[in-house]
Amino acid sequence: MVLADIAQPEKTKREVEDKGARCIAIQTDISDEAQVERLADKAALEYGKVDILVNNAGISQLSYTPTEDLPLEEWDHVMSVNLKGTFLCSKHIGKLMIKNNGGNLVNIASTAGVTGVPRAPAYCASKAGVILLTKSLALEWAKHSIRVNAIAPHYLETNLTSGLRSSEEMHRKIVKQVPMRRFGKVSELIGAAIYLSSDASSYTTGAILTVDGGYLAQ
Repeated sequence: MVLADIAQPEKTKREVEDKGARCIAIQTDISDEAQVERLADKAALEYGKVDILVNNAGISQLSYTPTEDLPLEEWDHVMSVNLKGTFLCSKHIGKLMIKNNGGNLVNIASTAGVTGVPRAPAYCASKAGVILLTKSLALEWAKHSIRVNAIAPHYLETNLTSGLRSSEEMHRKIVKQVPMRRFGKVSELIGAAIYLSSDASSYTTGAILTVDGGYLAQ
């Protein structure tokens, strides 16, 4: 396993190794193409090939300001990580998969990329871009035996939603929109990720698997 993070992912590396798996950690800014190329080169050198890529790096907007007041720098930052970073990792790891005639890409999108969220244009646009990037790559790379799918969660209990969950009014408003009446847990993405990464989904590509408590089913 290769872990890539803009911060030193040593803690996660130790957790993986404690479970008996081999793991290397590479500090990477995925919005920087040179660093992503280095990541791909090191992965190939260490393991010879890459079978699975999970593009799960992502950020939200710093504040839910009205769009007319959103600084361009904040828009650019969100897009550079969520969409550009997903593209760059897919591009360079995809080259390795094409060379080895096979692989699975799993992108983390969002229901916000389907329905939109007020005062979050950069986040919504970036996740909508991830969804269409997923479909485009699925069509292009099927001939290389590469499957490309995405998971679209609704609101999860993460650091990115801590502010929303700490506000009684916002928490109540969000939960009211979800048939299961709660935020999701990060652990509830595991089954979807295993399914899309494994041969259990061998005839599935270009799919957007929602993990949303029924939000989009309404």
